Amino acid sequence: MTDNTFSPLESSAYLSLATRKRSGEFVQTPVWFAPDDGVYYLFSAGDAGKVKRLRNFSTSRIAPCTVTGRVTGDWVDTTAFLVSDPQEIERALAALRRKYGWQMRGLDALSRLGGKLHKRAYIRVEPSSPNG
Repeated sequence: MTDNTFSPLESSAYLSLATRKRSGEFVQTPVWFAPDDGVYYLFSAGDAGKVKRLRNFSTSRIAPCTVTGRVTGDWVDTTAFLVSDPQEIERALAALRRKYGWQMRGLDALSRLGGKLHKRAYIRVEPSSPNG
């Protein structure tokens, strides 16, 4: 992505994904993510709260954060979508493996052994405007 607006986010190891509840309140969760051609990919357990919330509302926001979820930068309004297309899932995995390398491969192996790899949900996050 050539837009420098998101460079502090992209240099972060984690982002805080805030998804909207029915009440309108946002719930923040720290996640691994990978930029890919203007969007961000992330993954989650398929039965996680953020996945359930995204089934109801695609409105979301992201900000760089620490592993514990402490936000370290500005929020960016986004729209998030659950990914179901196998080719896009492969694209998401490739982006995540490029960013996290052996850590992502190790997590994939543990998830495969635990029978959870096929239960993952993949999420595409799109900034609401190119200028933030």
